[in-house]
Amino acid sequence: MTAERNPAPEDLTARARIRDAALLQFAERGTKGATFRGIAEAAGVSVGLVQHHFGSKDELREACDAYALDTVRRLSAATGGAGEPGFHAWAERLGLPVRRYLARAIVDGSPAAARLFDDLVATTERYIANPPPGFGVPGTRDPHAFAAAVVAMTVGVEVLHEHLSRVLGADTFTTEGSLRLRRALLDVFASRMISPEIAARGHAALDAYEAALAEERNDE
Repeated sequence: MTAERNPAPEDLTARARIRDAALLQFAERGTKGATFRGIAEAAGVSVGLVQHHFGSKDELREACDAYALDTVRRLSAATGGAGEPGFHAWAERLGLPVRRYLARAIVDGSPAAARLFDDLVATTERYIANPPPGFGVPGTRDPHAFAAAVVAMTVGVEVLHEHLSRVLGADTFTTEGSLRLRRALLDVFASRMISPEIAARGHAALDAYEAALAEERNDE
């Protein structure tokens, strides 16, 4: 578990800072609206350095797609730690930028987004075939269709974040909104993809994480 939470070596480099800035720029402006100049300014580097690491916007988008998919895989592989408060802090730090990116990438309708969706389905299908202890999908007759439906529902939560944020009264791409949404998703998947015991541990861990955040705010 600990190894899963360590940053990749690339995450300590200028290339990673550029990629992270691109994730947010693509999420906010789409592929057409994002520019090398805007990404360079957000990353605190020169346009030339962006061009050095990524020769074209398509190449940069592909790097973002690859990172987003790798992040989803890392989070899926570490799901067994969902009962730990530290897991949720790590998952939020790692996952929020990717969630923003996926919400925009999937609806852009590009070939890259289609590949990403297909890869997410394949990753989910592998997870169904070999879940960690306490997780699983009992009785499904069509694992491929089940995986596709799960991905569609999960991605739909991100795509519809503006409506969800309005209804819940909190931006689901912030800590407050994300915590409330994760609790709801725990309940949705309880007894189907996760056991009631795992769901209960997840709720307890989220409560502990939220309490720790409140204590940090009180100490400031």
